[in-house]
Amino acid sequence: MRQPVLPLSRRWSRYGIALAAPLLLVAAACAPQEDTTASDTSSDTASESPSEAADPCATDTLPVLTPGTLTVGTDSPAYDPWFRKNDPTNGQGYESAVAYAVADRLGFSADQVTWVTVPFNSSYKPGAKSFDFDINQISITPQRAKVVDFSDGYYQASQAVIALKGSPAADAASLEDLAGLKLGAQTGTTSLTAIRDGIQPDEDPAVFPNTNAAKQALLNGQVDAILADLPTAFYIVAVEIPKGTIVGQFQPTVGEQEEFGMLFEKGNPLVSCVNQALQSLKDDGTLAQIEQEWLSDTVDVPVLQ
Repeated sequence: MRQPVLPLSRRWSRYGIALAAPLLLVAAACAPQEDTTASDTSSDTASESPSEAADPCATDTLPVLTPGTLTVGTDSPAYDPWFRKNDPTNGQGYESAVAYAVADRLGFSADQVTWVTVPFNSSYKPGAKSFDFDINQISITPQRAKVVDFSDGYYQASQAVIALKGSPAADAASLEDLAGLKLGAQTGTTSLTAIRDGIQPDEDPAVFPNTNAAKQALLNGQVDAILADLPTAFYIVAVEIPKGTIVGQFQPTVGEQEEFGMLFEKGNPLVSCVNQALQSLKDDGTLAQIEQEWLSDTVDVPVLQ
């Protein structure tokens, strides 16, 4: 817009040699004695099965903040289409549904999931976290990954430009066409980075504390266009600003696909188990079904170059 005997074999050689009685006594005294303790140990070790080893991702051994509970963070307000009705606990909206699906694969029921409010900008700051993972349209970036860990990506994002219908910005057909306009985006997001690094406007972009403030600035004529991820842009123009339009979309980082990832405290061993759960959702088609339900795009948005 926070990354798990060979059994001992012995060969005993015995030789029958006719010796005098004294020599036989010496030989008997010096004969090697069978080490039954070592033999028993080897036998026990060899009988152990790898399948009996503890599962590092077993629910009751997961390194969660609160035993028996998965604590998930997100911002408030939580926007559509990622969360419905500003209520992450209802399982509705793409990210809410993904969080509960991951929880299920980890062995947590819906009533074992607890949500905490985490402001977007503080989620990827270094230090201890109040959540097991945060899910809030947080793009995986090298800079953020220096101080927090991310899961594998769960959504591939592109940036969208939103303007009012009939405005000069609505007619933009390229990134160059946007450079002379007043643009804005939420602070700390990749949308803001996309303006600065991708569009490189003549005028510094307007920076807003959240998407609501950015939308209001667009309606007030304080900016010509605002940027948001594409699914959010669809919701904005369909529900919140009907007189708005999506001018186009683009990838802010050339050669790299922007992805959202679940964010963790740096060094959290839970990352590998969440990745395992996420991969299973991808493999059986569940993640694609969730995306189709909540993020299906009904408009062919042009790509701005």
